[in-house]
Amino acid sequence: MTLQDKLDAFKAEFESGQLPFTLTEQEHALMRKAIQTQIAAGIAERALKVGDAAPGFTLSDCENRSCSSAALLAKGPLVVSFYRGIWCPYCTLDLQALQAILPAITQYGAQLVAVSPQSAVHNRQAMRDHDLTFALLSDAGNRLAAQFGLRYRLPDALIALYQQRLGLDLAQFNQDDSWTLPLPARFIIARDGRIAYAEAHADYTRRPEPQALLSVLERLA
Repeated sequence: MTLQDKLDAFKAEFESGQLPFTLTEQEHALMRKAIQTQIAAGIAERALKVGDAAPGFTLSDCENRSCSSAALLAKGPLVVSFYRGIWCPYCTLDLQALQAILPAITQYGAQLVAVSPQSAVHNRQAMRDHDLTFALLSDAGNRLAAQFGLRYRLPDALIALYQQRLGLDLAQFNQDDSWTLPLPARFIIARDGRIAYAEAHADYTRRPEPQALLSVLERLA
């Protein structure tokens, strides 16, 4: 089963009310409308493309240790995966799929990091709960996501739904009251700092297959 198959199966269960979060059809329609609005606005087109220079960064990992792109690129190509947070089941499935392919990524001498706005305590929880062995980095305020062209703000109606119906207070979860998130995206940065692979989605229920990374990493090895 592909990653997208798993995402589609979860979405079907969620929208049919088989999961703990039982929303009305109007609330599901609101969530779908928010996605369609983002697609129509073309916000994914703002994301950095293949050939662009990748922004350099230094972010903290789950133990609050500094992790810099320069140090990682000194070892080989760098895979950077942006996700919304572990509160998002689609992101959890995405992280698990990346973990499954991690041995193949490292076989090509590449490093993998995943970036979200969530705080270090939630990164520690994610690594523990899902047996992740690659670095989860905290991007406070989605500042790095903005440099990659990925940051957007949730609409007010969706903020209210998250708080009142899903019990999600992202201001607390991320220790930031901007209610911004990154578009889910995946990049490969070559050792020269240029982007060799780029994929971003305005629809967070759709993610690129991790296997798509391998042919690019093979070429860069």
